[in-house]
Amino acid sequence: MSNAQRTPVVPLEAGAGPENPPCPACGEPLFGWLSARPGLRGPVSRCESCGLGVVGAPGEPEEVLRELSRSEDSAPRIANRASFAASLGSAGWAGLEPGARYLFTVESVRRLVARRDQVVRSRRWAPAAGLAATWQTLLNSVTFGHNVALAALGRGEAARAARPWQRRIDALASIVLAIPALAIAIPVELAGGLTGRGAVISLRLELL
Repeated sequence: MSNAQRTPVVPLEAGAGPENPPCPACGEPLFGWLSARPGLRGPVSRCESCGLGVVGAPGEPEEVLRELSRSEDSAPRIANRASFAASLGSAGWAGLEPGARYLFTVESVRRLVARRDQVVRSRRWAPAAGLAATWQTLLNSVTFGHNVALAALGRGEAARAARPWQRRIDALASIVLAIPALAIAIPVELAGGLTGRGAVISLRLELL
């Protein structure tokens, strides 16, 4: 193929503009991913470079770091937006919890913590938590609400369906389909964990 026939490579920076603000983790443009939906603060955008997801308008890097550091600062646990579960579930991904603001990947955390002279020293797949998240992601595909089963088990907050009859159907579906969804979730999450794309990742941070 001649040079004249090759498709030119367009850098991500070419998409920067008011509709594609910079990612607070790496500075590359954010692109639309999901429209606004009940339980979320607004539409969801994502960075094609580091993978960070942002619900609503992005804030400054310091704000993102504060959210990352809500748990123990040296060992944050993230719902991995680069996981198989997130790719499979899209809008039904269990990591889209009500009130969520930033949706992390290991790479986005690596770039963020470099701002305070830290590195990601190690990463560890959390299989039990990851399996639960993948299982709930599959159930979300058949329910009106979001994260209903995990909330019923005291493992998170649900965005419940608006109407009582929808909530009743969600409860029934979560019970009837719990085992079939688990049978699918096990190989999906196992594959994710073995390839670095598990649904929940624990990170160990250290100062340089």
